[in-house]
Amino acid sequence: MDEAEATERLRDTAAAIVAGVEAAIPGWVEREIARIVDAWGRLDADGAARTRAAAGPAGRAAATRVGGELRALFARDAAEQAATPLQLVRTAYREPTEVLAGAGIPEVERDEFHERAWPDDRYGLVPEHLGDLGDEDLGPLLLAWGLAKAAVLRARAGPEAP
Repeated sequence: MDEAEATERLRDTAAAIVAGVEAAIPGWVEREIARIVDAWGRLDADGAARTRAAAGPAGRAAATRVGGELRALFARDAAEQAATPLQLVRTAYREPTEVLAGAGIPEVERDEFHERAWPDDRYGLVPEHLGDLGDEDLGPLLLAWGLAKAAVLRARAGPEAP
């Protein structure tokens, strides 16, 4: 595969990731907030309703922020894309965390690895895979992005590259 074809695949995969993530995050935020509210079970009816109502705007804000960060990543040359899309998507926990903390819901217990890796994720919300956002078609896109990026870099290195 030549560099132009690999670059086109990288561009197409990046666009699919952005579109899928932006579409999936709002629903994911709403589901995660509802899950934590229900699991804790100590908010009165009004508090639970307010917290659930705050999930919609939080989800849209997370989708906008993460989508913008993904676009900025993908606007860089393949060799300068130092982060992965998953690293950026994993920050989507921030907005629902603010909602849950604002409702007075205490932190959940997390395992040591998650506490070290994401110390600010007080509710165990960090998605481990793109598909965790609720769209199973997102999962394979991370692999496709990685392969396309590798193809671009390999094409640039020339036929002598190992």
